[in-house]
Amino acid sequence: MREFYPERQPYVRGRLRVSDIHEIYFEECGNPDGKPVVILHGGPGGGVSPFLRRLHDPALYRIILFDQRGCGHSTPNAELRDNTTWHLVADMEALRQHLGIERWQLLGGSWGSTLALAYAQKHTDRVAELILRSVFTVRQREINWFYQEGASALFPDVWETYVAPIPRDERADLVAAYYKRLTGDNAHEQKVCARAWSQWEASTLSLRPNPALINEFGNDAFALAFARIECHYFINKGFFESDDQLLAGVSKLRGLPGVIIQGRYDVVTPAETAWALHKTWPEADFEIIADAGHTATEPGITDALIRATDRFAMRAAHS
Repeated sequence: MREFYPERQPYVRGRLRVSDIHEIYFEECGNPDGKPVVILHGGPGGGVSPFLRRLHDPALYRIILFDQRGCGHSTPNAELRDNTTWHLVADMEALRQHLGIERWQLLGGSWGSTLALAYAQKHTDRVAELILRSVFTVRQREINWFYQEGASALFPDVWETYVAPIPRDERADLVAAYYKRLTGDNAHEQKVCARAWSQWEASTLSLRPNPALINEFGNDAFALAFARIECHYFINKGFFESDDQLLAGVSKLRGLPGVIIQGRYDVVTPAETAWALHKTWPEADFEIIADAGHTATEPGITDALIRATDRFAMRAAHS
């Protein structure tokens, strides 16, 4: 079974102003002359995690990561103005041009898979391959499952903590109730709600609980950006024109090499969405990991991701 490539530090750290309000942080590691890949973090609002640098062979890939608007090292933190899916797609295109890249591989998990699909459907000619993990398309049924009713049946103890900040008479629409508080003027209430929202997600990410990650998601600065931005995107239905826009647009991906990787026991983004994408896009390789949850750090998912990145690198080397 494949494991992460060794830890590494970026050889470039930079910032790119993408609007009057927003400046995004980006970094590069690996081989400056290697095959370009851009890695799309989750959330939205999650920011870059160091392990994302370790999914590609550093001798063969030019590895690019960036913090999406409002999170990580991008500024201003937790900013919702001019922060939509299509702003992020435009940021990716601006970054590609800034770095002088013709075409790049996209690798994204969870919300990162959403953004990868959105970018690939708009800028298909700039995409070499797609590697998607824990697929999420921001359909209302997906949001309802995790934030309203569904996952609650599997984690009733953690769910109780998640709903605690919301009065009972507002719990019929938890996303709306959280949004009101996360964008309100009460700083204490905002902090409490941000932590409850973020730690609910952290508590369900992996097959086995990860206390260190749960604590990390409770950090005030991280939680505020994560919860505010996620809630902002979800209440606005991902800023898509229709509920199934990404699945309906898969015809634009014909001819692109693709890999879909999904944990069988993923509670955050259940396998039915990855399966729906597979049925719509049968040309893409599809792999369900029998003993995995949501996160890329699950051993089986790590193995599948690295096998995919290695395969595409070898294909490029022999083309």
